[in-house]
Amino acid sequence: MRGGCQQKIEADKVMALEFTIVANQLNHYYGSGSLRRQILFDINLEIQPGEIVIMTGPSGSGKTTLLTLIGGLRTVQEGNLYVLGQTMAGVSSSRLKKVRRQIGFIFQDHNLLSSLNAIKNVEMAAALYPISAEESQAKSKVALEAVGLGKYLHSRPDQLSGGQKQRVAIARALVNQPQVILADEPTASLDGHTGREIVELMQKLAKQQSCTIILVTHDNRILDIADRIISLEDGRLSTSRGELLLNLSNLTSFIANTDSGQIKNLVNQLSNTQFSEFLGKLNSELKQMLNTINLLTNHSFDLKLQTTLQVISLKIAQLLQAKQVTFFIVDRKHQILWSKNARGKDGELINIEIPIDTGIAGHVATTGETLNIPDPYNDARFNPKIDRDSGFRSRSILCLPIINSQGEVFAVVEALNKQGNIPFDKRDEERFYELTQSLEFAVQSSILYAQSRMALSKATSFAE
Repeated sequence: MRGGCQQKIEADKVMALEFTIVANQLNHYYGSGSLRRQILFDINLEIQPGEIVIMTGPSGSGKTTLLTLIGGLRTVQEGNLYVLGQTMAGVSSSRLKKVRRQIGFIFQDHNLLSSLNAIKNVEMAAALYPISAEESQAKSKVALEAVGLGKYLHSRPDQLSGGQKQRVAIARALVNQPQVILADEPTASLDGHTGREIVELMQKLAKQQSCTIILVTHDNRILDIADRIISLEDGRLSTSRGELLLNLSNLTSFIANTDSGQIKNLVNQLSNTQFSEFLGKLNSELKQMLNTINLLTNHSFDLKLQTTLQVISLKIAQLLQAKQVTFFIVDRKHQILWSKNARGKDGELINIEIPIDTGIAGHVATTGETLNIPDPYNDARFNPKIDRDSGFRSRSILCLPIINSQGEVFAVVEALNKQGNIPFDKRDEERFYELTQSLEFAVQSSILYAQSRMALSKATSFAE
């Protein structure tokens, strides 16, 4: 037994030389006796040199505790933790000091000394190394210039904006060219634009210096800078980037406040099972919204939802190995089908509007049948005009109705061109149905939005 433990320790040491940070079965507790409470549970983590890792999770989940253990600000109690090849369990004060010198810290509240100007605050970190005062000042000046504060060297914190103070904190963290940056909520007190500038600056400078960043945040707007996202909940670690979407308590709020590119990146990371769960969660939340309001009135959210549906179409196409997936809305009042997420031959988004009784999609809309067409040009129901107008060549089509709770076909979804120039099969039909039928309320929300914009457009034209 003892030999097995020793082998495990030796294996951890070897791994510690390959990674910047290695945690194995790391546990942590607060309090003692009957008040003892476990905060971290069996944390296993490897972080590579130069990797940017974002740590998310609800308040009290253990994020700051893990960050401070990595930074040597807390003592390792159980398990193994290696930082820059050095074990942090039972480490001597001299070795701990050596590790800390290679770590830069950035905090939410900047932690600048109000009585010192910008360059003096940075010099405090530079002075941790045995260098002359002249060298310390020169390094600090270079660091502040790198973060765009060359004109504010002698400004005190009370003379700087929140973003400028955080730039001073970044300069202080990077002045000694550390191998690791630990940042705890660095954008929490900043507006969205400034927060974005700050993390992009951290990203740029850290890449230039080839250092690892671990960033704790609740800010969903900056998730796309990460090479990897890990999530802590109740002290337990999840390392799947895509799981973040499933753990969000308010998915629609996330969509409303998140850049479209980030949504696409996160959806693309979902496994097949996770993607199905995501569609169900989104549909459920939108159902609640539609039950409480007659029309979605937040224009910004509606635009994001449109984009999210486009991302969902791309993901479904990927899972089906199809060239594209297109949603057609059934507008019985005007007897048309229309789509805003179709794509032309070069992948550009195009708008399509066709009579409700034409084409494969029209047949499905009017009959409610599912059609699997291996060669559209040999099917009399196919309307080649869409191909001519879009420049896209349809080679195989799988088309399904989306039926609402009243039993009406209110949308049609179409998959085009199975990879390998082969027809879609029965398994594709089943998978397509499973994915698209859980989107009833997402598509309904899209319809309501489009109808409201159409009404507004017509009202504006009439007024003119």
